[in-house]
Amino acid sequence: MRITITGKNIEVTPGLRQAVEEKISKLERYFTPQTDVIVTLSVEKERQKIEVTIPVKGNIIRSEQVSNDMYVSIDLVEEVIERQLKKYKNKILDAKQGSVHFKPEFIEKETAEDDEIQIIRTKKFGMKPMYPEDACVQMELLGHNFFVFQNAETDEVNVVYKRKGNTYGLIEPEF
Repeated sequence: MRITITGKNIEVTPGLRQAVEEKISKLERYFTPQTDVIVTLSVEKERQKIEVTIPVKGNIIRSEQVSNDMYVSIDLVEEVIERQLKKYKNKILDAKQGSVHFKPEFIEKETAEDDEIQIIRTKKFGMKPMYPEDACVQMELLGHNFFVFQNAETDEVNVVYKRKGNTYGLIEPEF
């Protein structure tokens, strides 16, 4: 695996680099050597955050962990990615093209079907065109973390969502 480590508001010291490489290299049993792993370490006030992104054809495996100690965050992130890989293995590999990034031992190993994704409820609702700001107000009124709406400016389906720090995000389709 090719690991790229960058820092935002933090110097990536040799000790941090070594800790990240030791933890992330545990994932080598799943991935081929040509797989890229992007690691970003950042500090905001007391929050020590690590973000790990592994692009595999058709999917992105990603984990973000925050704690008040960077080494704790580093320990947590590897475990979460490993859990994701085991849980979603069948879904990732069903796309077949993604399997070039994974080692044969991981692909051939049997997985439990207990973690099968099940959709247990479907909602249908009419969408009247609205502006993203109005969609944010509607989302707050409903007490939800996201809201799907038809954008009055573009006439496309968009999603607004709550972010940390009382801010909002907007997801727009790209064709």
